[in-house]
Amino acid sequence: MKDKNRGILCIILSSCSFALMAMFLKMAGDLPSIEKSFFRNLVAAVIAFVMLIRSKEKIQIQKRNLHWFILRSLFGTLGIFCNFYAVDHLMLSDASSLNKLSPFFVIVFSYLVLKEKITPTQCACVIAAFVGSLFIVKPSFATGVTPAAVIGFAGGMCAGFAYTCVRKLGLRGEKGPMIVFFFSTFSMLACVPYLIVDFHPFSTQQLIFLLLTGLAAAGGQFGITAAYTYAPAREISVYDYTQIMFSAVLGFLFFGQLPDLLSFIGYCVIVAAGVIMFLYNKRRGGN
Repeated sequence: MKDKNRGILCIILSSCSFALMAMFLKMAGDLPSIEKSFFRNLVAAVIAFVMLIRSKEKIQIQKRNLHWFILRSLFGTLGIFCNFYAVDHLMLSDASSLNKLSPFFVIVFSYLVLKEKITPTQCACVIAAFVGSLFIVKPSFATGVTPAAVIGFAGGMCAGFAYTCVRKLGLRGEKGPMIVFFFSTFSMLACVPYLIVDFHPFSTQQLIFLLLTGLAAAGGQFGITAAYTYAPAREISVYDYTQIMFSAVLGFLFFGQLPDLLSFIGYCVIVAAGVIMFLYNKRRGGN
């Protein structure tokens, strides 16, 4: 099998894993989103720590990068909280589509924070993606908007800023496992005060689903990491949008969810913007 095909397979498996994460998260029931986040981050922190030990790299960060680690972890944590809340209160495909706005926010924040240039094509794709999100959020003067949809949108924005910080850390020489370990540990500890004050007991079945959520999330991370070791982003990143399809199928099979026409239009617009961005980056030879 060619490396490109391996990369495509890995990124599709990663998308499936993230869709399964959302499904297990919803199956865990009415536990608070922060409590669910704790277990998702606990599993990720353990796996990242094992990877660091096996790689024999020092568990340390450069002092000059500390504020970027904190910003990445803070906004990444907020992004997880928002995404988990959206998964609990929206259809899986709606929550997944809003979360997939993060690459477009990366373009915006890279321009604002990293001072990277933004081209007219990139700008048009960002605007199109945000228009697509309006079909999912469905704002109206009569009923306003669904709070969960707004929170899901905010989750995509926070994730976009977090990924921008990851890019900055990478440019400053920090390694992936250390970034993941710091973020996962930070996110896990951020949940602890809430758990102390308002811990909700859970059943054995819920615990199983919480652990499966963490394992699926870890599988998604490993899959996407492996994918980009086989092929550059410009070659395979478009396949990441299969998560929306997987989420729609799982939502229908396990929860009887069917997106309405406006949501479906929103999915198509966001995916189309992503495909155009993919083709544009591939033509330019960039990531």
